[in-house]
Amino acid sequence: MTTEQTTAPTVENAAPAAVDPRLLVREAGLAGYLAEFKRKLKNGDLGSVPVVLGLILIGAIFQGITGDFLKADNLTHITQWIAGPGLIAVGVVFVLLLGEIDLSLGSLAGASAAIAANLSARAGYNEWLSCLIALAAAVAIGALHGFFFAKIGVPAFVVTLAGLLAWSGLQQYVLGDKGTVNVVHDGFLANLDSYFLGDGDIAYAWGLAVLGTALYAAGQLLDARRRTAAGLAARPMGEIALRTGVLAAVALTAAYTLNQDSGLPLALLVFLAVVVVTDFVLRRTSYGRQIFAVGGGVEAARRAGINVAWIRISVFMISAGMAALGGLFYASQQGSADKILGGGNVLMNSIAAAVIGGTSLFGGRGKTWSALLGILVIQSITTGLDLVHVSQAIQYMITGAVLLAAVVLDSVSRRTRKTAAR
Repeated sequence: MTTEQTTAPTVENAAPAAVDPRLLVREAGLAGYLAEFKRKLKNGDLGSVPVVLGLILIGAIFQGITGDFLKADNLTHITQWIAGPGLIAVGVVFVLLLGEIDLSLGSLAGASAAIAANLSARAGYNEWLSCLIALAAAVAIGALHGFFFAKIGVPAFVVTLAGLLAWSGLQQYVLGDKGTVNVVHDGFLANLDSYFLGDGDIAYAWGLAVLGTALYAAGQLLDARRRTAAGLAARPMGEIALRTGVLAAVALTAAYTLNQDSGLPLALLVFLAVVVVTDFVLRRTSYGRQIFAVGGGVEAARRAGINVAWIRISVFMISAGMAALGGLFYASQQGSADKILGGGNVLMNSIAAAVIGGTSLFGGRGKTWSALLGILVIQSITTGLDLVHVSQAIQYMITGAVLLAAVVLDSVSRRTRKTAAR
C-alpha cells in the first residue's frame, strides 16, 4: 500500500505575490513616475490636471484677445473677488464629500451678513463681536440642518431647500423695511475685502511666498523621514526638490504680480489660510478620514465604529460657518448688506467651483484646494468676459457649460475607476 505525500510548496517554489505598482514608483525614479501618471490617467484619476490646463488656456485666450487680462491690477482684483464665493465653496466641498448637497448656503451668507451689519451699524455693537455672533448663528443653523438630516432622516436636499427659504426670510426680517444696511465706514467689516497688508508693503507678499514654500518643503522632508523610518516608500530628495521648486516659482511669480499693484490683499490671505487649515484637517486628522469614510460608504463607516450622525452634523456646521464667512466678504465688497446678497448665482458659483476644481458629486473624493482652483476658473472666465463686454446672460451660459463639462468629466472618471476596480 503506497501512501501519497503532499509536499507543501517552498518559499522558493511559490508564485511571487502581486505587487501594487504604486509601491514601486519611487524606486523606479522618473520613469516610475511617468508610468504612475499614465496609470492614473488610464484609470480616470485625473486630479487637478484639467483645471490647471484650463486656467492656462483661459489666461492665454483672454490675454490674446484683450491684452489686459494678465496685468497686475486685473489679477489683483481677481484675488480679491474670489474670497467670498471661494469660502462658501470650501464648505460645499465638505458637504459633497458626504455625497450630499446644501442649498441653503447662499441664504445663510446673506442672513449672516445682515446680522453682522445690523448689529454693528444699527445697534452699535463692536464689529468683531457682531461678526462672531453672525458666525455663531450660522454654525447653530448648520447644526439644526444636520440634526434633521442625521437624526430625523429628512433628506439633506429637502432640509436645506427649506433652509434656503427660511433664512432668506430671516435676512429680509433683519434688514427691515429699508432692505439695506451700510457697513461701518472704514471699519473691520468694510476693510475685509479692500485692505492690503502693510498698505502696499511688498515685504508681505514676498514673505508669504517664501514662508509658504519653506513650510511645504519642511513638511515634505518630515513626511519622507517618517515614512523611511517606518520602512515605507518615501519621496526621494530629487522629487521633493522639484515639487518645492515648482511651488516656489508659482508663489514668487504671484508675489511679484501682486506687488506691481497694491501688495497682498487681506481677502486672499484669509482665503488661503482657510484652504490650508481645512486641507490639513481633511488629510491629516482622524476626523478628516472619517468624513471620507462616511462619504465612501455609510454602512461600512458605521460598522467601523464611526459616529456617522456626528460626522454629518459637524459637516453641515462647517459648511454653514464657511457660508457666513463668505457672506461677510460679500458685504465688505459691496459696502452693505442687502436683500439680494447671497441670491442670484452665489450658490451656483460656489457649487460649480467645488465641482470644477475636482470634488466629486458622488462623495468620498475631493479636497479643499478644489475650491481655490474652481473659483479661479469661474472668476477668470467672468473677468475675461467682462473685459470683452460680453453680456451677463452669455456669461451664465458659458459658466453653465463649464460646470456641465466638469460633471461629465467626473462621471466618466468615476465609471473608469469602477472598470479598473478602484
